[in-house]
Amino acid sequence: MALTPKDLLAFYRTMVTIRTFETKAAELFAAGKLPGFVHLYIGEEAAATGVCANLTDADYITSTHRGHGHLIAKGGRVDLMMAELYGKATGYCKGKGGSMHIADVDLGILGANGIVGAGQPIAVGAAFACKYRGNGTVAVCFFGDGAANRGTFHEALNLASIWKLPVVFICENNMYGISNCQRDHMNIVDIADRAAAYGIPGATVDGNDVVAVYEAAAEAVRRARGGDGPSLIECKTWRWRGHFEGDPGAYKNPDEQKAWLAKDPIPRLAQKLIDLGHATAADLAAIDDEVKAQVAAAVDFAEQSPDPDPADVLTDVYAS
Repeated sequence: MALTPKDLLAFYRTMVTIRTFETKAAELFAAGKLPGFVHLYIGEEAAATGVCANLTDADYITSTHRGHGHLIAKGGRVDLMMAELYGKATGYCKGKGGSMHIADVDLGILGANGIVGAGQPIAVGAAFACKYRGNGTVAVCFFGDGAANRGTFHEALNLASIWKLPVVFICENNMYGISNCQRDHMNIVDIADRAAAYGIPGATVDGNDVVAVYEAAAEAVRRARGGDGPSLIECKTWRWRGHFEGDPGAYKNPDEQKAWLAKDPIPRLAQKLIDLGHATAADLAAIDDEVKAQVAAAVDFAEQSPDPDPADVLTDVYAS
């Protein structure tokens, strides 16, 4: 289905929301207002946006330690997310999960995950449930290049392949597993080549082009919904900041960093919208301002929210 101007503007709004949320999170963390670790998605916004635009609330995603972008793209509320980052009782997980463990089952968000590669078997399980129920829903698994070396990756693709499960594996290849460049931990250039070992389609796309990501994901989701099994899509992108806030990223080549910053997915889409006559610079600036106000309101909500009650420390932790 051809993308409409409304679709492209929605992509822009989603990417700007992710960028604004993450930029504010960086500021708050530096000010000592957020506990724990924060891993930001800045620079990778097109991947989550393009993929999740193909999904409904009934579809599932599994996320990573760098999951804020996935959650926003799937429909997560920035006020509840921000409250969770603050560790407040009004957060998605009542302040017990923090940045790396936000979940909203009602939206099909099965959780961000602090363990590398842990979302892969969870997504396969969700896809098995989708197939068992026969309701046409799918699961999407987001993971990074480092997780593509984990045993869970190979086990998940193998099982999904032999059972033809409705799951789409999205490798966000931001070129670094913590401080280790892909060139140093793999003997291949394209991670999508590994799909051939499991007899499933694999595709490598420009992960900073939201339309390219959307189109590749659309085909993979169509196959999954139609009973044709899993696919592997590699989105080549770049993590702008360190692995976590506080990591200066000194291991990155400055020339590569500069080249990738010039491929920022947000101004690329903004220019496309203007060139196609779908929006003016003023229209996009208005969206930017609306999003900034939304994120500012989320911060106010979080800061005014109560801390969790110590008496509830075991509530929701154990199933009865």
